[in-house]
Amino acid sequence: MPEDQARHFDAELADTELEALPEMLSRWVRLATDGFEEFLLSRPFEGLDFGACSYDDDQAGDR
Repeated sequence: MPEDQARHFDAELADTELEALPEMLSRWVRLATDGFEEFLLSRPFEGLDFGACSYDDDQAGDR
């Protein structure tokens, strides 16, 4: 687990009541294995040109 994420985990763990611990741990396990990081690492946005157009230009004529 990355250091910044470990700090968040530790902080939440410190504030979690014993009865809520299983739910909290289950949520962290789901987050760690949801595939989102692998999705981002697969470069799904490669080749896209972000910021190429602006909606501000379209609205300039409406004023």
